[in-house]
Amino acid sequence: MVKRKSKYTVKTKGRMFIIFMFFGAIIVTLGFTFLHDLKRMNDMNYQMKELNKQKIQLIEEEEAIQADIKRLSDPMYVARYAREKYFYSKEGEYILRMK
Repeated sequence: MVKRKSKYTVKTKGRMFIIFMFFGAIIVTLGFTFLHDLKRMNDMNYQMKELNKQKIQLIEEEEAIQADIKRLSDPMYVARYAREKYFYSKEGEYILRMK
């Protein structure tokens, strides 16, 4: 029986193992970092969609308030609004509340 000599010595095998472990650790760390950043981006996209919905809702609310401001500058509208909302009446006028 002829004993073959190993291509790599024990020292070389140990060094290769350490190098593979080092690069493996780097790859695993980069993978976790990438997945974490991907999750954060998805969360931010969801938050951005929610904020855009809220922005549209606030713009609509602002438009309604601006319309109310314009209507409240009309004295006839203010008088009618006060009669309807706060049950004020003109002289000789009766208020009947119907549900």
